[in-house]
Amino acid sequence: MNNKHDFYIPVLGEAKIPSPIKMSTEKGDAAAAYVRDEESVLFEIDALKTPDGIQVGSDDVLQIAGPREKIYFNPSHVHAAIATCGGLCPGLNNVIRAVVRCLWFSYGVRRISGIQYGYQGLLPESSYAPIPLDPDVVDDIQMKGGTILGAARGGGKRVQDIVDSLERMNVNILFSVGGDGTLRGADEVGEEIQKRGLKIAVVGIPKTIDNDLSFIQSSFGFDTAVSMAVPAVRGAHVEAHDSINGIGLVKVMGRDSGFIAAYTALAMSDVNFCLIPEDPFDLTGPNGLFEHLKKRIISRGHAVILVAEGAGQHLDVVPEGKDASGNKKYMDVGVFLRDKISEFFQKENIEFNMKYIDPSYIIRSAPANPNDSIYCSRLGAHAVHAAMSGKTRTLVSLVNNKFVHIPIKVAVVERNKINTEESLWRDVLENTRQPVSMRNS
Repeated sequence: MNNKHDFYIPVLGEAKIPSPIKMSTEKGDAAAAYVRDEESVLFEIDALKTPDGIQVGSDDVLQIAGPREKIYFNPSHVHAAIATCGGLCPGLNNVIRAVVRCLWFSYGVRRISGIQYGYQGLLPESSYAPIPLDPDVVDDIQMKGGTILGAARGGGKRVQDIVDSLERMNVNILFSVGGDGTLRGADEVGEEIQKRGLKIAVVGIPKTIDNDLSFIQSSFGFDTAVSMAVPAVRGAHVEAHDSINGIGLVKVMGRDSGFIAAYTALAMSDVNFCLIPEDPFDLTGPNGLFEHLKKRIISRGHAVILVAEGAGQHLDVVPEGKDASGNKKYMDVGVFLRDKISEFFQKENIEFNMKYIDPSYIIRSAPANPNDSIYCSRLGAHAVHAAMSGKTRTLVSLVNNKFVHIPIKVAVVERNKINTEESLWRDVLENTRQPVSMRNS
């Protein structure tokens, strides 16, 4: 068996209040039923058949999400707050809408505040007042990109100030929508709340366009990001194909995980080189990118390169310091490759036509596509169910096609990355027909 994970979900106390949601208490009567805390799903479903029988990879189980028969908070006493933190991502408005509608219509909560500009809106010096939210305010926001609350990085480290603000506002529930930095801050806020003996639930909704949160099958916005990246790659291919020795270079998001690049490469078979952070490459030398690109141009007359923003950081000087979210600053690999590829072909005296496309902010600001819209609606509702039942320092996620609760502290331990030894990357290599490795040693 693999090492066990601590998937225990903290609670504020015993849930004693009958839920206002009327559902069946029995299974098998063809009616929607409450979910019991005992209901779980295996974390790892891979199994190995041995002479001694079937061995499951791990016996860790995750608590299934959903409405409980008994809740912890009296809905008429609840003041819920929603904060969208970090960068923009498709689906933020969908999540806000889902949380507000579930609180309002399913539980009868009437005090819902939208915190402007993430955690910064909870700092004492903030000039941004909370926005009262109700179904009318969020009526059609799912049609728009971005977030009606605004998003900003930073502020999450000022835990004392944030909890002070939650106390002053008499907030009972905080929904934090964001990536690993946001969620790490949410868990620290939850820890401080616990130290003070306060009854405030902190529930996270995982938002990272890079899909790099561990223990999470998929984060919202990722599907839309891939669908928006495809037209950029298509344009790069057309430009390259219709030029003499055309090279289309497209940069997409992916600081430490190349999922957007990998999935886009699979969706668009016109990608010839997919460069991701998990698979370092050399530029020069007999097995470097330049030699393989040169062979492609000579043999086929055009090429498309798709690069994730965190790829190739070992090839140049990386800026010092960190951004407001605590992420290490990276050099712009798209511009770097554009210039280095141009220098190479000029030295080789080979005519070429380079087109560089960076659709990052177009992708981030796009409205959610139908798949993400559905996902966001369900994530938002499950987050409300978790919070109203008194669960805290947890996030809601999809694992093995089941909505589950995961402790935030477990989800942020490490980033989810592409395993270059497994099927996803193998499929990308087969699709692009690029070398298995572009390292010289």
